[in-house]
Amino acid sequence: MSKYVKNLITDHLRERLQSVNDALLVNVVGLDANANNRLRAELRSKDINVMVVKNSLAARATAGTPLGPMFDGLAGTTAVCWGSEDVVSLAKEITRLAQEKQYEAFGARGGVMDGECLTSEQVTQVSKWPSRTEQLSLLLGQILSPGASLLSQLTGPGGALASQIEQKAKEEE
Repeated sequence: MSKYVKNLITDHLRERLQSVNDALLVNVVGLDANANNRLRAELRSKDINVMVVKNSLAARATAGTPLGPMFDGLAGTTAVCWGSEDVVSLAKEITRLAQEKQYEAFGARGGVMDGECLTSEQVTQVSKWPSRTEQLSLLLGQILSPGASLLSQLTGPGGALASQIEQKAKEEE
């Protein structure tokens, strides 16, 4: 491959990965064409991008970016996955698909999260964390919980008094 073509590919990779801060490396070697197409369609439906890259060109394109450490010392054919709402959702989807029988050869090889490299075991651990949506719902529940407790404490005696008044009214009738 000529230097001009390598520079074109590097520039294209740099453009595509410019706004990406978190990504995972996956293994797609060993998937037949039909399984590969089904896998890509399934990932695309969840807004996850997959791109097979040449390691040396990807390392040049991502040098100085948060994705740079992901390609240090990487060997063999690999694909980069990015997208979804956050890296936890991405890791959940990748590990879920890796466990399916039809995608046996597919699996996480590592990745980068917040500028830190992840191993394949760490990707599995990250997949067990709550996603951004789940974290927000937990936080909202914790914020609203004291108010709900206070409201029930304030309305409890009033409700008891109202039921006693209602009972007395029924007895007098």
